[in-house]
Amino acid sequence: MIKQTLTFLLLLLSAAAFSQTDNKLAVKLQDVVKGFHGQVGIYVQNLKTGKTVEINADTLFPTASMIKVSIQCGVMDKIEKGELQYNQKLVYRDSLLYAGEDLLGSFKDKDTVQLSKVAMLMITMSDNTASLWLQKLVGGQYINNWLDQNGFKVMRVNSRVAGREAVRKIYGWGVSTPREMCRLFTMIREGKAVSAAASERMYRNMGRIYWDEHALSQIPPYVHTISKQGAVDESRSETVLVNAPHGDYVFSVITNHNTDTSWTPNNEAGLLIKKVSALLWHYFEPGDKWQPADGVDKFMLNE
Repeated sequence: MIKQTLTFLLLLLSAAAFSQTDNKLAVKLQDVVKGFHGQVGIYVQNLKTGKTVEINADTLFPTASMIKVSIQCGVMDKIEKGELQYNQKLVYRDSLLYAGEDLLGSFKDKDTVQLSKVAMLMITMSDNTASLWLQKLVGGQYINNWLDQNGFKVMRVNSRVAGREAVRKIYGWGVSTPREMCRLFTMIREGKAVSAAASERMYRNMGRIYWDEHALSQIPPYVHTISKQGAVDESRSETVLVNAPHGDYVFSVITNHNTDTSWTPNNEAGLLIKKVSALLWHYFEPGDKWQPADGVDKFMLNE
């Protein structure tokens, strides 16, 4: 009798777990990724219903700039502990420069700037000089410890962190899975990342993204989102949490080993991210007739 009861309970648990998968949406997403010339990982969760779709959701992928969200968490944790202040003045030095076209890299040696503005540049513009400056200020291992303490099994900063050189050679600056990227965004949404106050500040920062030509371009501009993008030659990715009228949803699309390494508007991975985002918006908001305006593409050439 006990054995039969246990078997029945296991079947119920299995059925409950299975019911969490949105099978209809899963078929649509599988169709979208079919034929992609590279590796794709996707995790989607409707935060209202709990239903999910998983495609390589627990596979390790390079994060590229998406790891900056975890750096932001490390900064906020230090502020909560009184070791940093959000509005403290930092002194820029030329030795901090990360070669490229970052805004912070145009500063002159010994210029001062508030930490809050450096954090804004890291998230909004994905400024690499700003990001590496904050990572150095907080410490890569400190950020990884925060991730570990908050239940992240694989998401880690690799660059400039002792002991992670071998992982960096494979995944670059950071590593994560689509599921863990969405979990971090959801923690911030629910006020559970560092503190309710820190989460609120991060949520505001992440709702002011300059790089809006991919996933965000397929969501009405009057709908609030938070997001972070990541891009290197062979990996293009984006994680977004949408405050949709019929309920919030979060998704992460991460690609790797891409055949198309171009930096044009027609990059295959970039188009894939747009297709996934458009599909999800109209799936979760089936009555909404919004579409990107005719001719808007010429205004979406962010560089």
